[in-house]
Amino acid sequence: MVGTWMFALAVGCHQRPVMDYRPLDQAGMNSGTIERLKPLNISDTELQQLVRLKGAGVTDDTCVTLISTAHDHKRLFSSADSVANLLNARYTESDVITYAKADKLDSISGDAVMLRLIGLSDSTVNTILQRDLQGLPTISSAAIGRLKNTGLTERQILELIAQGITEQQAEAEATSREAARNHAHTDFVRVRGRKPR
Repeated sequence: MVGTWMFALAVGCHQRPVMDYRPLDQAGMNSGTIERLKPLNISDTELQQLVRLKGAGVTDDTCVTLISTAHDHKRLFSSADSVANLLNARYTESDVITYAKADKLDSISGDAVMLRLIGLSDSTVNTILQRDLQGLPTISSAAIGRLKNTGLTERQILELIAQGITEQQAEAEATSREAARNHAHTDFVRVRGRKPR
């Protein structure tokens, strides 16, 4: 009898405390979705991340996908801020899932948001991000922004990227073009006027 009681106590010590899913319900998550999350054994931290996702308007299905994808990559989900930033920059939940499945949600979100702020077309943004997802060389959004500000077209920038321009080369090219622009039309011109009497 004592042995049975000790075994039950030992088993009980190793069980996780019961998760309180009420914050998800209060955030507007469907009860069926909460049931789908239970087998994923989410952590307290992930529960808070899910509440933030719901606050950002993320659908229940995407919430489950993001949690399960993070677990597939052997880590906890901690990218609610990255998701919110991407959605605010007009990326879709489908885009977010694509970046998550490539395990690049956090690493790509900063540049992805900046590419939108620079004012590049959707097709150019997609081309640049696809290169990143495929592991092909590209340059930072900051370098792209500098090149665009010097008058290069999106097509010219994409051509430079396709040729394998490095970050250092892109910065040097931008600096050179900025210097040329700043010195344009600065030749000394003598102003002729009336001779004083």
